[in-house]
Amino acid sequence: MFDQAKMVMQLKKAQKELENEIIEVSAGDDAVVVQVNGGLKLKKVTIDPARVDLDDIRELEKWVEVAVRDAMQRAQDLAAEKMKPLMGGLGKLGL
Repeated sequence: MFDQAKMVMQLKKAQKELENEIIEVSAGDDAVVVQVNGGLKLKKVTIDPARVDLDDIRELEKWVEVAVRDAMQRAQDLAAEKMKPLMGGLGKLGL
């Protein structure tokens, strides 16, 4: 019982730590910068108007898509890395 409670507390602590981790990814030669936290929440999108051609919005859309996708993937990788040591103990909890 104590081991289960300890494991749950460790998982919650790791999740809280992940929420404080910020992953920043850019696309389009820094025209678009995206920040995502380790909890997979989009925190900020910055677009540099000096680097954007308003006559080519599709290019901007692509850069936003690429930056968000890459940031989410990096956040997922970070979460998997941080949680991996803790996940081994879940089998003992009957989950």
